[in-house]
Parts: sequence; C-alpha cells; structure tokens
Amino acid sequence: MLYLGCPMWANSRWKGNLFADDLSSNEFLTGYSQYFNSVEGNTSFYADPATHQLERWAEQLPVHFRFVFKIPRRFSHALNELDHSALQAWWHHFTPVHRYIGLIHLQLPASTGPALLGQLTTVLELLSSKIPMVVEVRHPAFFDKAEHELTLNRLLQKFGVERVVFDSRALFSVPASSPALLDAQGKKPRLPVHAICLSDRPVLRFIGTDDMDLNRQFYTPWLAKINSWLAEGKTPYCFFHTPDNTLAPQLCRQFAVDLQQPHSVLAPWPGEQQAQLGLW
Repeated sequence: MLYLGCPMWANSRWKGNLFADDLSSNEFLTGYSQYFNSVEGNTSFYADPATHQLERWAEQLPVHFRFVFKIPRRFSHALNELDHSALQAWWHHFTPVHRYIGLIHLQLPASTGPALLGQLTTVLELLSSKIPMVVEVRHPAFFDKAEHELTLNRLLQKFGVERVVFDSRALFSVPASSPALLDAQGKKPRLPVHAICLSDRPVLRFIGTDDMDLNRQFYTPWLAKINSWLAEGKTPYCFFHTPDNTLAPQLCRQFAVDLQQPHSVLAPWPGEQQAQLGLW
C-alpha cells in the first residue's frame, strides 16, 4: 500500500483543479480524500483541533484514509520539560479520529541533539505502544553516518519507530526568485538525504519547487526506492510540498504517474471533468 499526500487538505487555490469550482471549504477534506489517501496533519503542530472538528473529520473520511499528525511543538521543542500526563492527554484528545491515524510525527528542532536522547526515549516509551510513530531529526550530529546516527537509529528500531527522510534538494537547487521560494527556503532545513528505512512504514517528505521538470530530476532516484519498498511488502508514506503548495497536488500526481503504480490520485480530478464537459 502506498500512502500519498500533501502537507494540507484545505487550499482554496486548488479549486478548478483538484476541487470543483463550487466546492465549499467545509467539503475540502471530503474532496481531497477522494483522490489522496493520506495527509500531513501539520496544523496539530501549532494548535489542537476542537473536538467537534475531529468528529466532523471522522464523518467525512473513507475508511482507507490516514492522517499523519504532528505532535505539538509544545512537546517536541521542550523535551527537557516534558509533561507526561499532558502528552498522553493530547493523544486521548484525538480519539474521534484514532482509526484514521496512520502515524504520529515527532518533528524535533535542530537544537535537539544526542544529549537529549534520554528525553526522546521517554516520549517513545509513552506513545510508540499506542500508535506507529515517526521521528524527524534536524541536528547535524544525527547525519554523521557514525556514532550519533547509529545510536539514534538503534533507539528508533528498538521501539519500532521510523525515521523521516527529508529531501529538500530541489528547493535549494534554485535561487529564491519569488516571495514563496524565499519564504520556503527560509523555513525549510537543508539536510543530507539518507534513504533510511527502519521499519515497514518508511516516510519521505519531498520539498520541491514549482518547476515540475526540475522536481523530476531530484525525485527520480526515489522511484526505484519506493517501488522496491512496495515489492518488499512495506507501506511507504510519501508527502510532496511546493513553495506555497499551490502545485503540491500536481507534484504528487506527477510522481505517481512516474512511479507507475495504481493510485486514486490518478483518477480524473473535478477540474478536468468540468473542462471536458465544457468541450461539449
């Protein structure tokens, strides 16, 4: 099974393409989930959705859909002051959509290095038995291909936790020629790309540009890797960004076409259907 998605599901700029022109904002998740079977739940990094929102999302989703929610930054960026009961309460808060959560994503800041592995272990002990987890690291020591990286990888494997592969090479391959590119390059990390798979749920976050041909140059090596993981019976999660994410759905779809794997994202989108009707 390949889970494919964008960093969001609600974007009014997708109207006329992924979404029909008349789709209301309350129906964006329904429209998105007809074609994509996963999404990065980045909003949970900044604030907890209200219970009624979670309940509404659960009512809108097909059974095969999977969220990958981020653990809030109030936990991920303060491991030294971790409140165990508050973290467990956060997980309980998401009960209405538990059955739709494929993974939870712990994104650690660049300041979290080897000295805090003990605190990371505590988080893994608290949550990894409840739900499959993925961890994204940004401290340079964890990319040394030596002691620190090996120690981290062994720790994650011990708990059955995957390590996120973050590929921003395409984004940083061009000068910041637009406000969106400048903003994206200012916010996204520039890290070595280690094609790591520690479990049966590898995760790729690909940060591209609005130039689809350029993106293809950088994601082409991933086509063979993703196909090999699928052939091994693994369940990859692949998420694609563009600078302001207007073209994120198209980037996902282009990757799926090049991957040559069947996926719901390849079905005709509402904008295409409307254009065909207009011809008649």
